[in-house]
Amino acid sequence: MTKPDQEFVITLAQLNPTVGDVEGNAAKARTARARAAADGADLVVLPELFITGYPPEDLVLKPAFQAACRSAIETLARETADGGPAMLIGSPWVEEGKLYNACALLDGGRVSALRFKANLPNYGVFDEKRLFARGPASGPVMVKGVRIGVPICEDIWLEESEDYENIVECLAETGAEILVVPNGSPYARDKTDVRLSIVVARVTESGLPLMYLNQVGGQDELVFDGASFALNADLSVAAQLPDFAESITTLRWSRDNGTWRCMGAIAPLLEGDKADYAACVLGLRDYVRKNGFPGVLLGISGGIDSALCASMAVDALGRDAVRGVMLPFRFTAQVSLDDAAKLADNLGIRYEVLPIADAVNGFEKILSGTFKGLSRDITEENLQARARGTLLMALSNKTGAMVVTTGNKIGNVSWLCDALRRHERRFQPDQGSLQERGVSALEFAQFVEAGRRARPLRRSYSSSHHQPTADRRTAGKPDRPGFATALRHP
Repeated sequence: MTKPDQEFVITLAQLNPTVGDVEGNAAKARTARARAAADGADLVVLPELFITGYPPEDLVLKPAFQAACRSAIETLARETADGGPAMLIGSPWVEEGKLYNACALLDGGRVSALRFKANLPNYGVFDEKRLFARGPASGPVMVKGVRIGVPICEDIWLEESEDYENIVECLAETGAEILVVPNGSPYARDKTDVRLSIVVARVTESGLPLMYLNQVGGQDELVFDGASFALNADLSVAAQLPDFAESITTLRWSRDNGTWRCMGAIAPLLEGDKADYAACVLGLRDYVRKNGFPGVLLGISGGIDSALCASMAVDALGRDAVRGVMLPFRFTAQVSLDDAAKLADNLGIRYEVLPIADAVNGFEKILSGTFKGLSRDITEENLQARARGTLLMALSNKTGAMVVTTGNKIGNVSWLCDALRRHERRFQPDQGSLQERGVSALEFAQFVEAGRRARPLRRSYSSSHHQPTADRRTAGKPDRPGFATALRHP
């Protein structure tokens, strides 16, 4: 059945890619296009750099990876020769020796258009100026006779300045009818209000309806909440996708007096503590599954911290993938033992008790000569924690399960300060090199303590850098969720 010229159908594919899994991500895009075709869509849109997974970081600099991404895009492009919906998908793209953060329009069996991200974020968790070349301001792309403007993520976040080009203004002046914005925007509490206020400003400036498509899922320390949405040109909400879940949603736009308008479903969004908890669960689930761990294990003390972390782990992975270990010493109260056992029973997880007295007493015996004449202090207390950590890591190494630490924020800060003191005494990094890369000594201590051989940990992103200049509604919180620290076994 042929649609009237006054209707345009767009499918938003709010999906969860995996960084580096080009074939798997392409398969997800293919599934989304099949759904879009079944819905009679003209265009299916996927998030920023979807074919790589976001953020790809230094992986995107490898020529072999660039070639694999391009090959996957060209394969997807050939499949559009079937006359079905066009596809707009994010991918790295090398053009004239420069690497761009691009969106490729696939239609008619070929890559029919490319648009490059012009404004590259370089703060907080974002490091794009080091990875990509800045793209030029470009006009809209043509899809089935409709001019679609494609600003990419940061291209809508800030006003025009010496460093930022007003891409939306350029698109409006060159005839765009609808704005489609692929994003990779991490979660923070109240971030949906920040995004909405930014989109309100861009719609007000341009007079154009806008679709904001965000990815969903966890990637290392980042969590992407999805929560994609669309605004009509009169600032009414055209559609709202759910948060913390994949969603393939088809929106039917109709043209009235030259303006496109849509009235889609409005999904409710989580707020406050419920949203934070959902971010914790999603981040843990994806970290475990995307890294191939068979499950997790954690020390259970009978206290609130371990109870909350165990509950999150069960919600994220299911009870069969969670193992609780009680590690009592002579100072452990019976009520703690009872509460730990009750928690494990309520959650239905595997539970065992491994007393640490032999390990602690063994350490003290080894150190007795060295410590002779010295009074007992926090050193002996810390031996308990060290023994517990050693046993948990031994279980992790033997079973492949990932250890989830159960300390709260204050505990984590104290642990990091202690780690910093210890590592500065026994290892002196190249301070000049670290400073040049913007890595603090505290961050390096995290890197060393976790036993990870990957890049140094990223700093928190403050969304104050991303405040709109019109219709400010709220200031965002740090863009890294505070879920229980998950340490991969070395």
